[in-house]
Amino acid sequence: MKDLPREFSIDELVDKLILVEKIEEAIGQGERGETYSTQEAKDLLRQWSK
Repeated sequence: MKDLPREFSIDELVDKLILVEKIEEAIGQGERGETYSTQEAKDLLRQWSK
């Protein structure tokens, strides 16, 4: 939040908050081992693109 200018819109604030929330969730997923290997991700992508 330190990076926000003195004046900003509510939309900019909401965007920053959403980004922070997503980053924190991703860090938690990594810590819990909820990740995919590169090969697993490629396999899932192939399945989804059919």
